[in-house]
Amino acid sequence: MADRLIRLTTALAVMAVAAVAAVISYRHAYDLVRSHGETGPTARLVPFTVDGLIWAASMVILDASRRKHSAPALAKWSLAVGIVATVGANVAHGAAHGPIGAIVSAWPALALVGSFELLMTLTRAATTVAPPRTEVDQTPEDAVLAEYLASLDGPGRPASQRYLAEKHGIDRRKVKEIITNAEQPTSA
Repeated sequence: MADRLIRLTTALAVMAVAAVAAVISYRHAYDLVRSHGETGPTARLVPFTVDGLIWAASMVILDASRRKHSAPALAKWSLAVGIVATVGANVAHGAAHGPIGAIVSAWPALALVGSFELLMTLTRAATTVAPPRTEVDQTPEDAVLAEYLASLDGPGRPASQRYLAEKHGIDRRKVKEIITNAEQPTSA
């Protein structure tokens, strides 16, 4: 329950920071695009292309992570280009106010990218952490049998009697009996 609460509150905090930062970063990029001659729908939509690129690249990287594949190079490059573009637009917006103005203007873009990537990290981690397995009704003898049978399908040799006895706290003679009974063909 504690892990779930941590993930939930972290996700809420990240989304709140991302929402505020996105609004401010959008406004900076919009002002920059307008000051360089674009108006109307173009000026309003260009900032979305930058953040949209970051979103799309992050989703492709997340999908690859969930599928246990390496992220495509294009997704990595697109993410990097999107980050540079959004930070660069915010720096350019504040540059007229000197170095401090540029840093202050860059902060929302950095917070947006950082919080979004934190959310992606949290999402990737949530999909890779398996919930703890509880086998309440399984006796040690059943556990030995299940593990032995599973080891027959795996690569290499079956689990040894010594290993199974030590792992499950059962006498080796009992483990041998369980394995022998499992290997005997059932009569019809």
